[in-house]
Amino acid sequence: MTVRVGFGFDVHEYVSGRPLILGGVEIPHEKGLAGHSDADALIHAVVDALLGAAALGDIGQHFPDTDSRYKDMNSRGFLRLILHKVSSENYRISNVDATVVAQAPRISPYAEQMKKIIAGDLEISASQVNIKATTTESLGFVGRKEGVAVWAVASLERI
Repeated sequence: MTVRVGFGFDVHEYVSGRPLILGGVEIPHEKGLAGHSDADALIHAVVDALLGAAALGDIGQHFPDTDSRYKDMNSRGFLRLILHKVSSENYRISNVDATVVAQAPRISPYAEQMKKIIAGDLEISASQVNIKATTTESLGFVGRKEGVAVWAVASLERI
């Protein structure tokens, strides 16, 4: 059995006038995230982790911000498309683990819902997805509440 591991990272700044969407969940907050799509940094990091594990490039190659088809797109569609790419390379997702770094709002009340959404879109069990949250103890751009950062890893098995 061949096991592959990929790493993903994404960051988006807060802006007014947009909803805050993370892990496919709209979270009540005075600001949302700036981006070409819905700016779901959690899903973007997971997509990059999956692409990395399968050696299929990165999210920008598959969904460039210069392509109007992806303008304001729901990032859950990215997950489903990447699942098919990974599957077509004869890989099965073993697990996904992500850490959302945000000073505000609190992410943990939404983690279980995010986990279920991501698992559903990836056609895996919720037990194969883990979502964690932390702050930067008021340090840096996240600590100043200027944006959100997300780290993710994914492992794939050759089938």
